[in-house]
Amino acid sequence: MQHDQPKGGPPLDVIAASLRRERSHAGLSLTEVAKRARIAKSTLSQLESGTGNPSVETLWALAVALDVPLSRLFEPPVPQVRLIRAGEGPQVYSERAHYLCTLLSSCPPNAQRDLYQIVAQPGSARVSEPHMRGVIEHIVIATGRALVGPLDDPVELGPGDYISYPGDAPHIFEALEPDTRSFEISEHS
Repeated sequence: MQHDQPKGGPPLDVIAASLRRERSHAGLSLTEVAKRARIAKSTLSQLESGTGNPSVETLWALAVALDVPLSRLFEPPVPQVRLIRAGEGPQVYSERAHYLCTLLSSCPPNAQRDLYQIVAQPGSARVSEPHMRGVIEHIVIATGRALVGPLDDPVELGPGDYISYPGDAPHIFEALEPDTRSFEISEHS
């Protein structure tokens, strides 16, 4: 049965980026994903390049092959590194006290978080190998200064600064001042 396409159609650029992102996260080749989804490799290649006209059946098959919810294929890429400097971010004040609450990061559904306090000294950087897939690290500097984040693009942080980055890629924490203290939340699902 043929139905008219709604005006605007599917967001092909978002679907293309999402397919490439999820295939890369799964560590699968074009051939393997196409085989698992029972579609032609050329069809998948077209979809990943932002061309073609995918049906919902094709997208469902790809979502199953990639072991992700269908909705993930419609989500635009989320920046992997998030930085909030001291004094920035959404703030809410208390009516009854000198109290300010700043949301740094909300917890995604089905995620778990571990909280750590870190005290580090200058002189040797802590370079971490990738953790398990999907780990996100959140760091808030309490005192001192540090170079923190992805190994290939760390950011200098000071008191009150916040950063999040993928913990499943090489990353660094290097104290730049004595007794640099931070709090780390390791998020995993």
